[in-house]
Amino acid sequence: MGDYVRQLPEASADLARRPSLALRLHIDVPLLLLLLMLTCFGLIVLYSASGTQLGAVVRQGQYFVVGYVAMIVAAQIDLQRYQRWAPWFYLLGVGLLLAVMFVGVGAKGAQRWLDIGGFRFQPSEILKLVMPLAVAWYLASRALPPRFSSVAACLALIALPSALILSQPDLGTALLIAASGLFVVFMAGLSWRYIGGVVVAVFLSAWPAWIYVLKDYQKQRILTLLNPESDKLGAGWNIIQSKTAIGSGGWEGKGWLNGTQSQLDFLPESHTDFIIAVLAEEFGLRGVLALMGIYLLIILRGFWIGFTASTIFGRMVAGSLTLTFFVYVFVNMGMVAGLLPVVGVPLPLVSAGGTSVVTLMAGFGLLMAASTEQRGLLH
Repeated sequence: MGDYVRQLPEASADLARRPSLALRLHIDVPLLLLLLMLTCFGLIVLYSASGTQLGAVVRQGQYFVVGYVAMIVAAQIDLQRYQRWAPWFYLLGVGLLLAVMFVGVGAKGAQRWLDIGGFRFQPSEILKLVMPLAVAWYLASRALPPRFSSVAACLALIALPSALILSQPDLGTALLIAASGLFVVFMAGLSWRYIGGVVVAVFLSAWPAWIYVLKDYQKQRILTLLNPESDKLGAGWNIIQSKTAIGSGGWEGKGWLNGTQSQLDFLPESHTDFIIAVLAEEFGLRGVLALMGIYLLIILRGFWIGFTASTIFGRMVAGSLTLTFFVYVFVNMGMVAGLLPVVGVPLPLVSAGGTSVVTLMAGFGLLMAASTEQRGLLH
């Protein structure tokens, strides 16, 4: 009996040390709760933005289910494996982009999709994850802060897929993917001397890019941004209707399903790129602030995971994914408010979409893998 009493506290201590179910599944609970709030919010707004079409909400809900599964699966893989696989992921992504050039599916004047066995997807979405992994893989095994030769090699890694995506043409996605790679270089401790050089290079290349790189419709978007009233019924229509919807919502909004701009089809792409205008009209400024609050908490949690990650690779990947998510939110809101050109960037996890949802959720799975890594719980 005495032996039993002496062993019982030790057994209790072992049970107390056993990690929770969330930790065993490599799930970051605060991040998961925030994502659940965001996706539920997104489905509510989408129901109104789609014209109360329940089918659109069900379809988006199915994408979310697939996305959460992708997130959980991605979280189970330790970052060391991602680091080993990164160059192969990069080669696969570039190969898929090359396939788009030759056998891709076109729509609305752009050739951006592949159709394999009846399943259509956009390979450029995959590069949103592959790019930061590839650049972080390259830099993790080299001296930091990166030297000029390392920076030049990273720029080459970034330029190839970005150029292929730009040729589809898809300027918005090309810029976002390039930014995700550049963020890794920045997180690696890039010297401010190099950053200043990049700023000067961008400034000097603006005019040549306007002449030789930008398509006519892309130039028109920039000109429309500067003066949307110049073509009220054409290129300026989207921005004008978007501003009208946002302004008419006021502080409290008109109420769910009571927006006029979206329900009467004045607002184009109300369920995708311009969905936040629907939110602003129906829920008002307080609804927009609530959504921005959720986004802010997700971004802060992502930065915290990156700050506390136990490896250089983990810090660079987590920081890049979080900064890229911030850019998505910033660009979409700026675009809808008429502060940035219309570049076709959806509002993360709120706008309707399939491939983008799965890619974003897989990215959050990588963040959760980094969060688990810092606690020494990876396989």
